[in-house]
Amino acid sequence: MLEDLRCACDAPGCERTLGETQLMLRMETDAGERRAYECACGAVTVTVVR
Repeated sequence: MLEDLRCACDAPGCERTLGETQLMLRMETDAGERRAYECACGAVTVTVVR
């Protein structure tokens, strides 16, 4: 199941795969790591890893 996980744009109708080249910000907190990705469509997607 975990091998099917991927980071994708969250904008309606986009769903492009996001990777290291789209990664704009990485931040570590006590609650985990936050990553902000900027897609070619202009949307920003934020992920949280604990």
